Amino acid sequence: SDTASMEHPLFTLSTKPDHQTREYRNGQKFVRIGPSPLGLATVHDRDVLIYCISQCMARLNKGEKIHRTLRFNAHDLLKTTNRATNDRGYDLFKSALKRLQGTQIETNIITGGKEQWEVFSFIESAKTIKETRDGRMQAIEITLSDWVFNAINEKSGEILTISRDYFRLRKPLERRLYELARKCCGQNTKWHFRMETLQERTGSKSTLKEFRRMLKAIIDDNAIHAHIPDYTFELKGDLVIIRPRKDFTDIFTEIESPSAIDKIVLKPSTMEVAVKFS
Repeated sequence: SDTASMEHPLFTLSTKPDHQTREYRNGQKFVRIGPSPLGLATVHDRDVLIYCISQCMARLNKGEKIHRTLRFNAHDLLKTTNRATNDRGYDLFKSALKRLQGTQIETNIITGGKEQWEVFSFIESAKTIKETRDGRMQAIEITLSDWVFNAINEKSGEILTISRDYFRLRKPLERRLYELARKCCGQNTKWHFRMETLQERTGSKSTLKEFRRMLKAIIDDNAIHAHIPDYTFELKGDLVIIRPRKDFTDIFTEIESPSAIDKIVLKPSTMEVAVKFS
């Protein structure tokens, strides 16, 4: 996923149509988000962007060129992102595309190493290329916005891998907690947010009291079931402490290089024994 939308609350947490224009500021950086007729793009709508980014990164890693316009099988996206593949699943997918295309973002957040004022949508367009016999969407074509594409094409640390289990998280706030943990904590020992700061960074519009209640319920549930991948969360007074799980950090532990073997020094007595029995 792109780091800009992981760090900043570009997507609404609401599961109902959200028609409220929102604005966030962090120092000199700002983002203003205006809704489409169907409302703001949601955290779950972001699955579409994650899938598109993943397709582009797979091609880049193979040394292939990428383009803003992608064609792929709609069923593959739904399966990969843990979405329903029935008629309702396809209808929800179409609604997601409409919100992604209709939501307008105004910002000066840097992507592709460029800081400039921009107004854009998450995707420029989307259309069905091929349908099944019963009229269901099959092949689809999506054109990403320049802003999103720049983050991919520069490949300058603006794309992070995320766990496949991310798509199993159903609560929008759980997804935002994982995104912030992955962006800000990474493989570090720990990271912490003050409650008010975390509420703003998640994009929650609940009261601080209600946000704390929801957050505590998620943290307590995660302590038992570990359903949020890669990270643990702890509430200490007004601080939320994030730590990477050991099985996650072990993935990034550097294995001792075989080239270090030539730096092993043996005692003279050991060398004599080795020669004697060779």
